[in-house]
Amino acid sequence: MIAGIPEIFMKAICIGAVFFGSLTYIGNGPNFMVKSIAEQEGINMPQFFQYIIKFSLIVILPILILNSFILF
Repeated sequence: MIAGIPEIFMKAICIGAVFFGSLTYIGNGPNFMVKSIAEQEGINMPQFFQYIIKFSLIVILPILILNSFILF
C-alpha cells in the first residue's frame, strides 16, 4: 500500500498517465512544445489525426498493451 492506496492501482494510474498522455500532441506539454518548435523551424509535422494514426496507434498503443500484460 502506498498512502493507503493498493500498489496495483498506483501502477495503473502511472501507466495510464504516461501512455495516454503520449497518445496526442496535447496530452502533455513536451509533445506540444516540440511540435511547435519544429513547425517554427519549417519542419513538416503530422497533424493531429495523422499523429494518432501513424504513430500513436502503431507505436504507443502496442507498448501500452504489452506493459499491461507484463505488469498486471
